[in-house]
Amino acid sequence: MAERIGDFLVRVGSLKASQVDEVLRLQKAGDPRKFGEIALQLGYISDDAIKRYVDYLEKTNPG
Repeated sequence: MAERIGDFLVRVGSLKASQVDEVLRLQKAGDPRKFGEIALQLGYISDDAIKRYVDYLEKTNPG
C-alpha cells in the first residue's frame, strides 16, 4: 500500500508535520479539496512536490 501524500512529503523533506496537521484540520473542518490542493494554496509545497508524489505512486503501483 502506498504512503499517504502527507507522510510522503514529510519523509522527503517537502513538508513539516505541523503543516500536515493544518491541512488535515482544514479538511476535517469541511474543506472539500484534496490534500495537495490545500497545501499548494497555503504555499506549503510546490507543483514539484506533487509531481514527486505522483512519480512515487507510479513506481509503487505499476500498471
